[in-house]
Amino acid sequence: MTSTRAFRLSAIAGLFALAACGATGPEGNVEDGGNSGGQKVNIQNERDFGKGGKIWDAFKQNDDGTKVAVNRYLWNASLEVLDFLPIQSIDPFTGVISTGYGTPPGGGRSYRATVYISDPALEARSLNVALETSGGRAVDAGTQRAVEDAILTRARQLRVGDRKF
Repeated sequence: MTSTRAFRLSAIAGLFALAACGATGPEGNVEDGGNSGGQKVNIQNERDFGKGGKIWDAFKQNDDGTKVAVNRYLWNASLEVLDFLPIQSIDPFTGVISTGYGTPPGGGRSYRATVYISDPALEARSLNVALETSGGRAVDAGTQRAVEDAILTRARQLRVGDRKF
């Protein structure tokens, strides 16, 4: 007997909840019960559930444009290869690593680097490295290519290392 009564009470509560949901119009408006002369009053929800306005929209991932579009292997490899340079600024959302001047181990000349990772793919086109000497001149293409190759090689090593787990 008590389970039947509990079922009836829950059914009635469900009907009341369903009836309360039907009080809004197609635009989320509610008929004002005569307080404002029959005008529709717009109700703003505390939480925007998207275009459909359904409860299930709350569980969908919203694309607000803040996705990180940087390959993590290239990012970590850049930091490891250029660890002798002091970091001035880092922005993982745009993929820019800017360093100050530093001397590589076994070298006599100071360098500064700016790394731009433009794509989430682990490819050479995703990596852009700009090196300059302490005099403000760009380094020769061979040196820049060697640094890019070292970063790409280390990124591939990191990726292979992750596959073992």
